[in-house]
Formats: sequence, C-alpha cells, structure tokens
Amino acid sequence: MKFTEILEKLACDIKEYKVFGDPDVFQVASLEEATQGSITYVESLRYGHLLETTAASAVILPPDQFLQEKATGSGLAWLTTDNPRLLFAQTIRLFYKSFRPDSGIHPSAVIAQDAQLGANVSVGAHVVINSNVKIGNDVCIHPNVVIYPGVILGDRTILHANCTLHERTIIGSDCVIHSGAVIGAEGFGFVPTKDGWYKIEQSGFAILEDGVEVGCNSTIDRPAVGETRIKSQTKIDNLVHIAHGCTVGSGCAFAAQVGLAGGVEIGDRVILAGQVGVANQVKIGKGAIVSAQSGIHSDVEPGEVMSGSPAVPNKLYLKVSAIYKRLPQMYQAFKQSAK
Repeated sequence: MKFTEILEKLACDIKEYKVFGDPDVFQVASLEEATQGSITYVESLRYGHLLETTAASAVILPPDQFLQEKATGSGLAWLTTDNPRLLFAQTIRLFYKSFRPDSGIHPSAVIAQDAQLGANVSVGAHVVINSNVKIGNDVCIHPNVVIYPGVILGDRTILHANCTLHERTIIGSDCVIHSGAVIGAEGFGFVPTKDGWYKIEQSGFAILEDGVEVGCNSTIDRPAVGETRIKSQTKIDNLVHIAHGCTVGSGCAFAAQVGLAGGVEIGDRVILAGQVGVANQVKIGKGAIVSAQSGIHSDVEPGEVMSGSPAVPNKLYLKVSAIYKRLPQMYQAFKQSAK
C-alpha cells in the first residue's frame, strides 16, 4: 500500500503531511522495531530522538514543528494528527484483521431445539447452547463455549474459545468475551449458622451492556437478588474478578488482577490499574483513577486520584513515599536525639 493510499483512507483525521517519493508501506511497527516499509508513530517529544535512528518509511506525528523537522531530516514520510496513538490504532486495521470463522454451525455443536439463532451466526466445534437462549445477528461463537439456559446475546458479539455464560446472563451488542472468562456464575454468598455455612442461592442476573470487553480468565458473578451490571463500553483486562451485585459505569478500564468485592459501585470512566482491590459496598466516583496495587476501603470522590494500601490521595501518597525512603536515617537521628 502506498503512503498516499493510507492518507486517503485516514483523511478525516489528518492535519498535515509530507511525502518523500510515496514509499510502499506494508506493515505497522514500533519506532524501535520498524524496518523499511513500516509505518510507526510518535506520541510526544519524549520519543522524538528515535526519529533519528528508526528504519521506518513513514511516521504519524502530533502537530509539533520540532518533530516534523526531525522526521523530514531523516527522510521519513509523515502525517500529523491531534491523537497519534488513535490514528496508529486505526492504521493497524488497514493491515490486520482478527480471525473470524465463516458463518455456519459446526456439526459437533450441541444446540437446544428452542434456542433462537440470528442471521450469519458462526458456531464453532463442541459449542453447547442450552434451552431458551437467544442469539442476535452476526454473533461469532468459537469452539468449546458453553451457554447456559436463558442467556441473551446481542448482535455482533464475539465469544472466544472456552468461555462460559451462566444462566440468564444478558450480553449486549458488540461485546467481546475472551477465552476462559466466566460470566454470570454464582456469587459468593453464605450465611453463617451454628452448623456451618448455609448457601444463599444466587437468583439474580449478570448484565453486560453494549461494547463491553472482558479479558481472558476474568469472572463476573451474578448476585442473590437483583443484578450485577457492567455498563456500555467498559473494558476489562485478564484475571479480573467482579463480585455479585456490583455496578460498573460506562467507559471504565480495569487492568489485570483487579478485584471488586460485593456491592461495589463504580462511576463512569473510572480507571483501576493492575491489582487494585476494592472492599465491599465501596463507591468510586466518576472519573476517578486508582494506581496499581492500591487497596480501596472507603468511598472515593469523583475525579480523585488514589494510591497505596489503604489508599490515600495520590499527592499525599507521594509525600509519604518520599519520607518512607528516609525512615532509616530518621530513626537513627531520633535515637541520637533521645540519648
């Protein structure tokens, strides 16, 4: 594909461009790993020095004159946009399409007679679809998926191999459930008695709205009553656990190994970094950010940035961390003053 062809396909997001001989571009790559024929991107001045050494043929830049001059000096074809990373993501789609099998039902699939399948559905080998399941149009179900009774799947949703949807789970359109994920399994509910733990039947629902993605081996539990709900366009990484009765807002992003206890309420566009733990019934406000390995034990205000365990506002955490490094010297000074 010529560089000018890429410009035509991405024209709506491009501000400026410069072409040297209209190079052939046949792959995408990082600045460090790019070879001739690659298109890459620079997100900020921090990486500008790599323009002098990259072997790429073309580069996506922010609208910055210094970076443009660097690229021109290295003989790179370039274009600018306000969000280089986003445009690079769109460029990847010009060169790579994820695997999707043709529509049709594999002969080894087991499908209940009353299950309803929409148009252009793909059902892979050894899939099990139980009674009263409703599947929308253009849904792709990869091998070994198990769908319990009463599940509803929206249009264009993709279920990757070996994921499981438990009874009465509701999943919207354009969702992606990755391999090994379990949606709608029983929440962890038991009542202590003198004879041991009495199991609470989990009669509620797990609901994922449109555009939700769930990573490999993640789990979203259904509650005893009511619902666990993940709102639209939220993205969940691998190995995340969302317990019974949680509500997660729209446009959130959870990194790997995040864990939410029961009844947690998360506002829209909240970011939880890796290994964040959130205690039972805690509320996290809209737009909050929690840094990696933090423990949230009380409510978080909208827009707050939290760090540490137990978590505190990030600015305070940074001050405490600076003091923590000096504790040995401070202790020695205290011992000397106490004599």
